[in-house]
Amino acid sequence: MPTQLDKLINTVCARIIAAEPELTQLDSEIGDADHGVNMKRGFEAILVDSSSLAAQPLPDALKAAGMTLVMKVGGASGPLYGTLFMTLGKELPPEPSHDDVVRAFAAAIDAVKARGKSDFGAKTMLDVLGPVLAAISRPGATFDAVRAAAAASAEETIPMLATKGRASFLGERSIGHMDPGARSSQILITAVCDALEGTS
Repeated sequence: MPTQLDKLINTVCARIIAAEPELTQLDSEIGDADHGVNMKRGFEAILVDSSSLAAQPLPDALKAAGMTLVMKVGGASGPLYGTLFMTLGKELPPEPSHDDVVRAFAAAIDAVKARGKSDFGAKTMLDVLGPVLAAISRPGATFDAVRAAAAASAEETIPMLATKGRASFLGERSIGHMDPGARSSQILITAVCDALEGTS
């Protein structure tokens, strides 16, 4: 019988891998057209090790997955997503409470900010992660509320001017396109919600 961690790993990996064409298309509009391929490569590598990862305590599994992403994903996404996962692994206990998740996610976002030398409002994955943190921080937070926050905030990157990353080189031409990192973050967050809620 698959464990919850096994289901979580497989759901997240399957969603990111399946989204490769969409992420590639988004990145072809304002980036190097490699975000989808890079993310697929990284999460395929995690999927190969899914059985051994699922047998580990949650913190160890997250840290190992993060290291895989750093090593396998090209561009800026590998270090940023790797940092997100590794910090969550460092901050979360094996059986996290809601408060543990909020605290660890806040620490992981701060680590991503530091690694990318970026902040909210620059048209990056942070513009999804920040609103998701706000959603999970609210008392009585629901999976639907977190999914809605991720979806809405990804959409809200469309009118933004990119001031960080490859898209920033386009200046005003970056306006009118969804940020690929924001979209992949939305896909990841939604997959986590679905796996934990049992709707995947």
